[in-house]
Amino acid sequence: MTRQNALPAIVGLFVAWGGTALLVSPVARSLGKSSSIVASLLGQVALWLLCATVIGIMLFWERKPLESLWLRPLQWQSLAWAGALIFASIVLVFPVTEWVRKAIGLPGYAAGMETALAYPVWFRIVAVLTAGVVEEILFRGYAVTRLAQLTGSLLLAGSLSTLVFAALHLPLWGAGPSLAFFIGGLATTAFFVWRRDLVAMIIAHIAIDAWALLVTPAFSQWWL
Repeated sequence: MTRQNALPAIVGLFVAWGGTALLVSPVARSLGKSSSIVASLLGQVALWLLCATVIGIMLFWERKPLESLWLRPLQWQSLAWAGALIFASIVLVFPVTEWVRKAIGLPGYAAGMETALAYPVWFRIVAVLTAGVVEEILFRGYAVTRLAQLTGSLLLAGSLSTLVFAALHLPLWGAGPSLAFFIGGLATTAFFVWRRDLVAMIIAHIAIDAWALLVTPAFSQWWL
């Protein structure tokens, strides 16, 4: 890749990573209480704006189509691969990450879940959709493909994008979950590189987050 062709990708990565880092930074949180529904909703809107900006860079500066993110039209294969990824994440990936986290002695998800579940259901639905679509586009579809172009290595691209993704969750979720996100992210990113199907990743991400933040709490309240 020439320097001229590399510049748009570097700028796109800077917007995706730098913008997200700013949103979770103490500077952003000082503008409003982290538990404020208005501040949190503005944060969700900002993430969508970051995503739109990166897509704009891709379309009008890089002059590359959405397919360059390994984003293909929805087909039954994407649903099947999403189902396989959901199953593997629940049965294999999550138990492994929990074992590693507990073995190291890091705290779990309790604090982060308490904060998340304090929000109303409608906001959690928005957050789940935002995470599933925006995070997959910025940190999987865009980051992996552009880093691979810049470095010439899919292994390095997947590892670095996963590391950044996990690090950006540290302020909100803490060390334990962030480590789990890194370990689990390596596995799911490997799946993404194998299948090259961003739609499947988005579906799986939304389904897993919805189970944790919407379905499980609803059943817990029903039984109580």
